[in-house]
Amino acid sequence: MSFLIDFILHIDAHLVTIVNTFGDWTYLILFLVIFIETGAVIMPFLPGDSLLFAASALAANPEYHLNIWLFAFLFWLAPLLGDSLNFFIGHKIGSTINDNSFLGRFIKKEDLEKTEKFFEKHGGLAISLARFMPIIRTMSPFVAGGSGIHYRKFIRYNFLGATAWMILCCSAGYYFGNFPVVKKHFSLIIIGIIVVSLIPAITAGLKKHFASKTR
Repeated sequence: MSFLIDFILHIDAHLVTIVNTFGDWTYLILFLVIFIETGAVIMPFLPGDSLLFAASALAANPEYHLNIWLFAFLFWLAPLLGDSLNFFIGHKIGSTINDNSFLGRFIKKEDLEKTEKFFEKHGGLAISLARFMPIIRTMSPFVAGGSGIHYRKFIRYNFLGATAWMILCCSAGYYFGNFPVVKKHFSLIIIGIIVVSLIPAITAGLKKHFASKTR
């Protein structure tokens, strides 16, 4: 876990190491990270927004010879495929999860319940909105699959969310990631990205807390 935290906070340095070590295989490695983060419901802690931002910043630097258009395509395709896999897993076994099952050891019941409430509140649009929220974006396709929603409707909202997410994160990294002030305080920028992405979940938690106190 300490390695994962260090990887996320210093993701720019780690990505440079990956590029220098694996060359063109970097595209596949980063594609798999995003695919697993979205497709494996037990892996919501893998980097998402910060990875897109950092990878796009590297692509903007001619020193590393990375293709931003290939990154953009892969970072768009990975969540589409990963969320689809997650959807079908939820469709098959979502209702059978309990604390004693294999998945029940990794998936927190409160995370599932939080996602279910978010899904009930926003309907199909939750699939698109969840793409910008860590943990919930991994749980949302799983919950959607178990809810009985048709895959055709799911993939339509998933397409919107994945497209908007890729454009926002990649554009931010490509155009702003190499500013001297950003490079100097890259770890703080990454923390800021994580905090901003968690604001909706924190807000919902505070609302629930104060609502329970007023009862």
